[in-house]
Amino acid sequence: MSYTSFPAPSDDHNPFQDPAVTQHSSNTGYATLDLYNPFDNKTGPPPPYEATSPTPASAPAQTPPSRTTPTEPRNYGSYTSPQQAAVNATTAELLRKQEELEKKARDLEKRERELESHSLGPGAFGAATLLFNLVSSLAMFIVDSTGGVGLGLAILWALLFTPCSFVCWYRPVYKAFRSDSSFNFFAFFFIFFAQVVLFVIMTIGIPGWGFSGWIVSLAALQTSIPVGVIMMINSIFFTAQTAMGIVMLKKVHSMYRQTDASFQKAQAEFATGVMANQAVRQAATNAAQGAFTGPR
Repeated sequence: MSYTSFPAPSDDHNPFQDPAVTQHSSNTGYATLDLYNPFDNKTGPPPPYEATSPTPASAPAQTPPSRTTPTEPRNYGSYTSPQQAAVNATTAELLRKQEELEKKARDLEKRERELESHSLGPGAFGAATLLFNLVSSLAMFIVDSTGGVGLGLAILWALLFTPCSFVCWYRPVYKAFRSDSSFNFFAFFFIFFAQVVLFVIMTIGIPGWGFSGWIVSLAALQTSIPVGVIMMINSIFFTAQTAMGIVMLKKVHSMYRQTDASFQKAQAEFATGVMANQAVRQAATNAAQGAFTGPR
């Protein structure tokens, strides 16, 4: 009795004579190397090897784009909170005001340069003309001792008008352009217009007034031709000074029209300045107290 399932030696047979193998190997129509059986009993050379044509590689499939990963930014649309909108509006307003202030500063600097070029020249020329007027009056006094009054007035005008020109009209016009002060603009116009009228009087040369104008110069030619020529040169200087004063007055007026100054603002500035003065307020208080405590 056999305890194994293996076949007996007498039952062993050739595995290559298996009907499945012999059926498959007997078909010689396949001329391929992988079907060639070296143990086949048929005579003759093995069938020739026929290489199979390579299969063309297929193109890679187009994969759809992947979705946005969590690390990539996503656009959910623009949304601005009311607080952020208010901050943006405030920032834009501050930037606009800063641009306006910078523009105003540039305009102010430009006007200051123009003011220096248009006002310092006439002031210096006027001071030089008054000094030359003193020299011509002295020359007239040398040839004619009756001209002492004119010499004294010439000295007075030279000492008075030179500092007054700086204090009375140069400082107001400078402060007017510096701070856009309407009151200083009108103060300059009033004072400088009076000075231009005085320039005209100097140019005319009324005898006895201490100015070597045209009338005095022409009269001096009858006394001394050299002195008359000196005084006529002084008259030319007075004429040029008058012309420069008129040009400067028109120039400042044209610059004034480019500002926001007005007569109403000048009145308001004057009232504010007067009430801000401690002496004026004290005098007004005393006057009011005296009116209420006066005899009834």
